Amino acid sequence: MHFIPEALDDYVVQHSEKEPELLRQLTRETYQKILQPRMLSGPYQGRVLSMLSKIIRPKIILEIGTYTGYSALCLAEGMQKDGELHTIDINEELENFQRKYFDLSPFGDQIHQYVGDATHIIPDFDMKFDLVFIDADKPNYPTYFELIIGKMNPGGIILSDNVLWSGKVIEKIKDEDTATKALIVYNKLLVDDKRIETVVLPIRDGLTISRVKTPSA
Repeated sequence: MHFIPEALDDYVVQHSEKEPELLRQLTRETYQKILQPRMLSGPYQGRVLSMLSKIIRPKIILEIGTYTGYSALCLAEGMQKDGELHTIDINEELENFQRKYFDLSPFGDQIHQYVGDATHIIPDFDMKFDLVFIDADKPNYPTYFELIIGKMNPGGIILSDNVLWSGKVIEKIKDEDTATKALIVYNKLLVDDKRIETVVLPIRDGLTISRVKTPSA
């Protein structure tokens, strides 16, 4: 969804960094072979994720919601040389597709895949995260936050995608719309939680940046 006029959005894209060729190939194959290709982060948001990761310089990254691996590769661009990216997706049919592109990138050995329910996988992680990207099933966003907040390093960053949900968060909610209801709860949770500081960016479908406060903050 564009939150600014399309012509201005085109200008923004034209004057931003272009996506690498490997990601263009991944996009083409996703559209050719995979259902719901619009779930891809896309070139502009991908460059935003890449830039944020390069600024943060994380050693340990967690991604909740891999899909075909586009956003993971963007985030990996900012990893430290000895860094690791752990990415979880519930769809086992995408695992080989993801691995193909991970191994074509410079980061193949550093990217670790997990297949299954993230709410069951995350509690078993014995590590602290510098950067987390949440882009999975919306009803579980509040649960994901509660699972990861205690595993964040001070100053760590949590990125949350689709938080504006095509503008539905400010519209009248249908009774059956569990995703929008969950995102409204989640957005309030982020702005109210004293352990973090949060800003919402109207990028594509909405991207929240939450920073875990340091003990002195």
